[in-house]
Amino acid sequence: MTMTEARASAGRRDGAGAGPSTPGTPCWVSLMAHGLEATQEFYGALFGWEFRPGPEQLGPYVRALLDGHEVAGIGQLPPGRQLPIAWTPYLATDDADATAEAVRHCGGTVGVGPITAGRAGRMAVALDPTGAVFGLWQAARHLGSAVVGEPGAPAWYELVTRETSGVFPFYRNVFGFTEEAVVSADFDYLRLCVDGRPVASMHGVGDALPRDTGPHWMTYFEVADADEAADRVVELGGHVVRPAWDDAYGRMVTVADPEGAVFTVVRSDREG
Repeated sequence: MTMTEARASAGRRDGAGAGPSTPGTPCWVSLMAHGLEATQEFYGALFGWEFRPGPEQLGPYVRALLDGHEVAGIGQLPPGRQLPIAWTPYLATDDADATAEAVRHCGGTVGVGPITAGRAGRMAVALDPTGAVFGLWQAARHLGSAVVGEPGAPAWYELVTRETSGVFPFYRNVFGFTEEAVVSADFDYLRLCVDGRPVASMHGVGDALPRDTGPHWMTYFEVADADEAADRVVELGGHVVRPAWDDAYGRMVTVADPEGAVFTVVRSDREG
């Protein structure tokens, strides 16, 4: 199965009438930034997003819309909070409180919540035992990203860590993931599966792990042209973190927005 096929099977093209995502499936992604308006301008110009405010329980917060469908969230960090500026994927759960307790029991940390976000759902932000940040989302009215894998929408999520064998047991025990290993003597990579379907991946990069970020979840956003998108990022005040490369899944460029939030734009290989 290609990453494109996996993405299509893991997500929804349109969330209307759909039920909550299967537990463990990445269902939402959000960014906490210092400058909410400037951040909206950047991503609006890059991805064509429009924005809708709320829920107010999360403080200054907006939901990004692509063709009228919710795809991501952007919130404003409280003044004085020195948290890393990063895109955070949220993994679906039927019970945020029970999953948060499982996170603690399995060696992780719960940094925020669980808290109720109005009538949208219940959420928490957690860290795995290596320090990688992710969210938990228990859906009520808000089911998550309504568009997946189309230009301007999230396409894939990957945990970048030192070695997969050290952290996979945590995710298996908390979320029930099974692994689909990619057999390679020099490549530490596996896919995380829910009900036999790949929904995310895990990449052990050893000493290539960035010292400044440490283990982290990388969000991939689909674009029509990865090179053009990277050029646009630079025009809008961001920068290229890793120049364009091609692999079996498509053409990708890792970039950062003006506040330093790192993400990857990908033009999927639809044929592969």
